[in-house]
Amino acid sequence: MKESTSKTMKRFNYLLGELGAVYHDMALKLGLPDSAMNVLYTICDQGESCLLQNICRWSGLSKQTINSAIRKLEAEGILYLETAGSRNKNVCLTEKGLDLAEQTAGRVLQAENEIFESWPEEDVEKYLELTEHFLRALQEKAERMKGKEQT
Repeated sequence: MKESTSKTMKRFNYLLGELGAVYHDMALKLGLPDSAMNVLYTICDQGESCLLQNICRWSGLSKQTINSAIRKLEAEGILYLETAGSRNKNVCLTEKGLDLAEQTAGRVLQAENEIFESWPEEDVEKYLELTEHFLRALQEKAERMKGKEQT
């Protein structure tokens, strides 16, 4: 390996890991596996339904993991799928799902909102601006990357 991780990246990776651990702990405390929490969270963030492809994209989980979680939640009467065009599905919450989502993902969203509301508006804007800037720069670098087999 040519370059070691910088002190900044070590701190960044530590913080990302700790954030992930907190979200995992919240899911456990609320009685849900991480994948189910991610599905419910993404739907709640959008309203009462969300395109399946968006759940896969925004949750950061694999399509297989999301599909497994959705099948389990569907079997429990938490959600159902409906056709949304020729190549996509909409994931919709049932009444039971709305109640569960409110008691789980809704509480996580509320906690996050309370944190941002407690910060000065300029700090929130700067945090989001810097995060978006990092994301865009990383996307550009990822676009230019080639695997070993392609070089």
